[in-house]
Amino acid sequence: MCIGQRTEPFLVVYFCSVQERSWRKDLEEEMAEAATESHEDPSDETEDLGPLEPDDSGTFQQVTNLLNIMESESTKTDTKGAGFDMRKRLASVIITEKATTEPSVVMNALIRCLQVPEISTQRKVNIYNILQEIIQQEGELEERCVQRLVTIASKEMRDMLEMEGYMRAEVASDTLVALSRNHFSLVMYELQHHLKPLNLTEEFVIITLAKLANGNVFEFMPYMGITLATMFTMLRLANEAKMRQVICGAMETFCETVQFYLRHLEDSVYPVMTEDQFAVKLFPMYRYFVTVWLRNNNPEVKLGVIKSLKPMLSLLLPNDDLREQVYDYIPLLLAEYQGSLEALFITQVLRQILEMSVITNSPVPQMQLHTIFTELHVQVCSRAPAQQQYSSQNLTEIVHCFIALARSYPKELMKFFLSQMEMSKEAVRVGTLALIRAVVSADEPKMNIRTIYLAVRVVKNTLSDTRSKVRMAILRIIGQLALSGFQDRIKGWGLKYVSVQLTLSTYKLTNRRDNFYQRDLEEKMVHKVTMDTVRIITSSVSGMTNEFWVRLLCYIMETDYTEALTPICVSLTNLAERQLHAKDEEANASKSRHVDLPAPQKLLARLLVLMSSPYKGEGRGIAMLNLLKTLSQSIAPSMADMWELEIPLLVKYLEEHTEFTWNQKTWEDKLIQFLRNSLKKTRGSNWSLRLSKELNNQIESFDSPSLEKGFLYRALGFTLATGLEADKVEVLLLELLYKTDYSNDFDREGVILCFGLCARGQVKTVLGVLHDFEERIQESEQSWQIGAWRKDHPWRRETVKGALMVMYSCVASYCHPQMLLIHVDNPITAKIIHHYSSSCQDICLKLAFMKSVVQVTDAIKNIKDLEDFQFAQKATLTGIIMAIIKAEPTDSLVSPVRTMAMDALSYLSKLKPFYATEESSELMDISIHSVISLQPPGDSNESIKTLYTNALHALEQLMEGLMQRHLDPKGLQEMVHLLEKWILSEKEWEREKAVNLHLHLMKIYVQSVGVCIPLKLGQFGGLVGLIAPGTCDSHRKTRLASMDVLASLLDLHASQTCSSWGASKELELEKCKEDLQGSDMEKIFSISSRISKVACLQFNCDEVVSLVQKLCENFGAMDLQHDKASVTWICTFLQMRVKELEDKVPEILGAILAHLPVVDHREVRRLLIEGLLLLAHYHQETVLTALLRQPLPMESHLTEVWLAVAENVPFARTMLHALMGRLQARFTPRANAASKADIWRLAAVDPLMTLCTIHLLVERMDWDNRLLDLFPDLVYTLLLQLGSSQGPEAVSPVLKTWRLIHTGTLPEEVNLQRVTIRSMQLLFRRLNSESLLCTLEEQGVWTLLESSSTFLQGVSQLARLCVQSPQGYYRQRLSELVLRGMASEALSCRISSTAVCMEFMSDPILHQEKLLKRAVLMLEKGAEQEDEVLRMLSLRALGNMALGAPRKVRQYRKLLLEKCLCSLRGPGVSTSVTSEGLEVLAKVLVELREGDLGSTFNAISEQCRAFFDNESELLRLKAFIVFGKLAQVVRISKKHFFKQEVKKAWVPLMLHCQDPCSDAAQACVATMFQCVHFWGWRALQSSADHSDAAAPKEMIGFQMTLCSVLTQKKPAVLYNFLLETMTYVKSNLSRIRIAACNLAGIIMKQMSAHYLKKLDFPALRNSLQELQLDSDPGVWRAALETLNILDTCSQQRLWASPEGIS
Repeated sequence: MCIGQRTEPFLVVYFCSVQERSWRKDLEEEMAEAATESHEDPSDETEDLGPLEPDDSGTFQQVTNLLNIMESESTKTDTKGAGFDMRKRLASVIITEKATTEPSVVMNALIRCLQVPEISTQRKVNIYNILQEIIQQEGELEERCVQRLVTIASKEMRDMLEMEGYMRAEVASDTLVALSRNHFSLVMYELQHHLKPLNLTEEFVIITLAKLANGNVFEFMPYMGITLATMFTMLRLANEAKMRQVICGAMETFCETVQFYLRHLEDSVYPVMTEDQFAVKLFPMYRYFVTVWLRNNNPEVKLGVIKSLKPMLSLLLPNDDLREQVYDYIPLLLAEYQGSLEALFITQVLRQILEMSVITNSPVPQMQLHTIFTELHVQVCSRAPAQQQYSSQNLTEIVHCFIALARSYPKELMKFFLSQMEMSKEAVRVGTLALIRAVVSADEPKMNIRTIYLAVRVVKNTLSDTRSKVRMAILRIIGQLALSGFQDRIKGWGLKYVSVQLTLSTYKLTNRRDNFYQRDLEEKMVHKVTMDTVRIITSSVSGMTNEFWVRLLCYIMETDYTEALTPICVSLTNLAERQLHAKDEEANASKSRHVDLPAPQKLLARLLVLMSSPYKGEGRGIAMLNLLKTLSQSIAPSMADMWELEIPLLVKYLEEHTEFTWNQKTWEDKLIQFLRNSLKKTRGSNWSLRLSKELNNQIESFDSPSLEKGFLYRALGFTLATGLEADKVEVLLLELLYKTDYSNDFDREGVILCFGLCARGQVKTVLGVLHDFEERIQESEQSWQIGAWRKDHPWRRETVKGALMVMYSCVASYCHPQMLLIHVDNPITAKIIHHYSSSCQDICLKLAFMKSVVQVTDAIKNIKDLEDFQFAQKATLTGIIMAIIKAEPTDSLVSPVRTMAMDALSYLSKLKPFYATEESSELMDISIHSVISLQPPGDSNESIKTLYTNALHALEQLMEGLMQRHLDPKGLQEMVHLLEKWILSEKEWEREKAVNLHLHLMKIYVQSVGVCIPLKLGQFGGLVGLIAPGTCDSHRKTRLASMDVLASLLDLHASQTCSSWGASKELELEKCKEDLQGSDMEKIFSISSRISKVACLQFNCDEVVSLVQKLCENFGAMDLQHDKASVTWICTFLQMRVKELEDKVPEILGAILAHLPVVDHREVRRLLIEGLLLLAHYHQETVLTALLRQPLPMESHLTEVWLAVAENVPFARTMLHALMGRLQARFTPRANAASKADIWRLAAVDPLMTLCTIHLLVERMDWDNRLLDLFPDLVYTLLLQLGSSQGPEAVSPVLKTWRLIHTGTLPEEVNLQRVTIRSMQLLFRRLNSESLLCTLEEQGVWTLLESSSTFLQGVSQLARLCVQSPQGYYRQRLSELVLRGMASEALSCRISSTAVCMEFMSDPILHQEKLLKRAVLMLEKGAEQEDEVLRMLSLRALGNMALGAPRKVRQYRKLLLEKCLCSLRGPGVSTSVTSEGLEVLAKVLVELREGDLGSTFNAISEQCRAFFDNESELLRLKAFIVFGKLAQVVRISKKHFFKQEVKKAWVPLMLHCQDPCSDAAQACVATMFQCVHFWGWRALQSSADHSDAAAPKEMIGFQMTLCSVLTQKKPAVLYNFLLETMTYVKSNLSRIRIAACNLAGIIMKQMSAHYLKKLDFPALRNSLQELQLDSDPGVWRAALETLNILDTCSQQRLWASPEGIS
């Protein structure tokens, strides 16, 4: 360290020198370069200055360049700092160093530079400064060079034009002065040349002459006379103030120079000039200055004149002749006091004149005395003007003037003083007395007796003045007389005056009045001056009268103003010691008069009490001890020896300390011990009892409160305890009880202490006195007012009760332990409880009660041998105290009640019987609530702050005491549970107190328990979770306390678990604690995160769970910082331990999800959600199941979780896969779980929640990502879900649970169908295909999908549009998914998949992707299923093969035809299935040939005919179409068979041409005409080709043609047609019945007679007549027409028959 200190300055100097060398080198280089550049023409600037020597041109240029550098650097110095100033200095040094070798060359160069025209002022100043340095270092110079410089400088000095000119003149003047040291004659000649009589020269000529005189005293003396004479001739010409100031300053310098010359005449080599000669030359100028210039109005000129007079007077006053003339001008000086000139300078001149008059014994003229007295006296007695800066110095000078006057004119001066004292003005009298004191105190030369006598006469005339300042002035004069040796002049009147003032000032100070603060201060000053005077008198006046001794001694005993005691005691001690040493005089005095001294006990009592405050009154303790020691034989001879030993020790203690270092209690203990030792010397006598009475009598003499009175009570108690006569002690105690003012807290406490101390030796007496007192005052219980002793202070019942309670407890505190055990329960505690219970229980009584309880319990506890002592009153006291605490307000603290109550409980808790666990918890809870809820007081109220601090400390002590009985984890948890709501309070003061209390109790627990009892499982995490957020509290103290609690918990856990807790971690925590001192919240959160990382390593998984649960529980309990800290800890623990928490994820998730809704702040929720996502990354299935099991509708916090997932696109895609897997799992066989993840993956979840989640993710994911790879999977999954929602499995168990929990119902939009459809809509919108979206809307696909009745239609249309879409990149994946779904065990899945596959079969995609075979096989299985919809869709899909892969129809014809036939003739086949089978046949037959059908042709034909008359319009339609397709397929081999089939089907065909279903009728017509050619009749074919099947007339014509042809060619067939037709008159279809009637009529018209005969006319008529009752009018009209035809035919038959003919 020392080496560093020494080397540091060295390094600074070294680097500075290096820098200087560097700059020097740079400057020289610059100078050289400039010289080289300008070498060609060096005379450009100096062409008018004369020729240069050949060698001088280079030097001149170098000097010029260096001056340029200096000038440029001067402008930079102001802004750039010291570096440029150093360069300037180096340039100057270079020039100066060069002058050492070539002084003349450099000087000439510099002089030439001065002669350059238009040179700047700064440049000239630099040149002159360099010239001065060269002149100083070189000494003698070349005369020619010097002459040139003198001429130039002289001209420069005299050409002063403006401010810059003043600067040039000043440096030019300094240059001339520098030259004068070696070339005085040249310089002086130049100056004298310009100093001419009667011609006012330039001011700098005079200034330079003054400088020359000051610097060259002896050389200048020969010129002094002529200079002064010449200057005198200029005085009348100097009218300007500046010139006058210059001349005055020069005269001041010239006079000082002359004085120096006169003092050193022996050193002069010039002719000697005497002082008188100088004086004669000076006096005219002095006279002119005083008479003319001093009256000038310019204050600066006046000041210059006055300052120049002092040195001039030093030369004038020694001359007798001139001195008298100087006296003549004194009035002119005095007149200047009235002006604005500083009075000090005038007074100094006046003092100089007056003191010289005393020295030369030539007083000033008497006629001037009154003027001098008056002018000086006025300045002493009046306030100096504000502009006077030297008023105090002026007063000092005035005092010296009066002292000089007193030496010359004492009688006149005292007469003047007397005349001034007759004036009543206080300031005049005080000022005059101050001057008298100054005259008295002047001891050199010594004042004569006559002057002192006159002064005393003046003072005596003012003794009656009662004004404070006058009294003080008189007292100071008396003291000064004593000090100056004039003691005999103050005996009598002086001592009497001092005694009177001592008494008077004491009386006034002890009887102060309000609003007289200024007077009190003045009286204090009077008293202090009086004390100082007494001390001076007693230490210096010999032969003091006994009367003065008595006055002082009585003063000690009687005065209430104790500040005067110290000097009085010192004075008394001095007097007593003198009397002891002058025994003869003391004996004579004792014979002549008797002194009434106080009793020894009274004096001792008085001094003892006063000594209890030993440093009051300037340290009265030592003075009183010395007085006691001196008077020991007179006070108590038996104690004298002991006092000789003890008192010096007490004095030594006081001397070793000050009022700031001493200890009051220690000192009082020493005094009490001194009293005890003294009383022991009087044992066996009544001395102590008499001392007790005196102490008792002095109680009234001291104010309350005061240290003296407090000690008095204590001394009285000790004294009474040693009394031998119990009855007399009782009397004194009773008297004390009665006369005490119990409303005065100090007196009450003093009496209580006195009784307690007395109980040490008189316990029974004290208890008896208290009992007697209670009985006596009980007679007036109602009023409790006894005015016998104190009528002005009536007692209050509650005040006396409070005092009695504390008296009993104080007795318990001080009495002997054995006596205490006897009396503690009864009467002491019983009396305390009685007095409290029977009172009004106000604050004072509560405080008294608490104090009593504390004292009693503390006294019991301090007994060493308690054994099995049971405090019987403990339960009663506890109940009362708890009631008191509960009654205290929780929002304010105005008394120490709760503090003392908790202290009392703390003491009670240590006594037997001990509190139970429940009682301890209740006590802690009540106490915590009572204290922690209090708001901290402000800084302004110190008393409340003290109460607040004490309450906190009391709570800590109580909690600690109660906790000691339950030091185990359960007790710790109970304690923390009580503090938890306060630790989480929104009020920072409550948090701070709770955390500090937690810290205090944790330290106790760790120290007491340590590793003995381990914490319960999960308890550590809960404790840390409660306190950890406190490390980010906004309140700094709370943060630090939380950090300490956390460190304590970590240490405890590490010690109990034997975990690795190294020093590095402890250091990190300490560093974190230091960093928590800051106020930047962002940094604080970062520090808390560091803390959590350190702590995390100490946690097992169970503790992590309990930590997270505790942190989550407390969300929202406090402010934002708390929540952010909590989530910071949660995220840190999850990040560090997430892989280990597989088994604990459900519990953690449950805690987070349960409390996430109460988190209001977005940032906190975001961090919590990030923690959830972190868990999801590592434990996806568990987290997903937990999230999907949340209730619907999805709450905002859950929505926010999924939104966070959506923001992370890769993770969102992963979650979408998982969500689809959950939906698809419902349609796959349930697998056995192989891992924990499988258990959660296979767990049941609500599909509606899953769908809502998918919808949310799809909606909120980045729309730039179109999800093309997920599109087919999502669409497929949603379709499956939509298909399943149409069935009974739509209701989920979770939804049922939700409905049980929530009384309301879900919104309409939250159902499986709508959510699924909305999700699908979102998916399609993400494809960015506007045409596809428009088509979906136009075709109402979404509407179709919503309804269960149109769902499959919607699926088909959706699949069709997907297939037709030009963006078909997803069709392959969708095809694969559809085929997989068709294999599902779930019927709804198979149906939905088959519906999609149905559309895909109509497209080449399956064939192209080589999926056709697989699809056909799946559809084959579907067609065999019992479910009608599935069979129908499977058949339709198979039929669509003819559209999508027509070439593959022949390959799969057997399968296709078989499945179709099964749908036509299977048992229990529904109409829709049959219809679909017929539809498939119609599609397939188009792609097949006759040979491809084989045997199935016959079956198909037969099945088709069977459906012609089916009630289902659809079946009839499909059957007609298929039959027509068969007609197209028939070739040679099946022609004959089909011809027969046509004949069998002809009647139904003709009838169903009038089918009520228009489509069926049209199909029937088309099929019938396709079959016409099978009759082989051209007439029919031609008729069919030209007929319009839609026209009824054409159809009738065709029928008539057909019947006509059949009549001719196949009459039997026509007959059978009629019979078959008549069977249809009973058809369920009215149109068919009408057609049957019409066709029967046509047939009967065309039927031959032969076959008419075969008809059963009655049966036909009955059938037709039954139709007359048909509800359809068309039927009975048609029947009527046919009936008419029948009748006609019947008549024809009759005509044609033989019978008829006959």
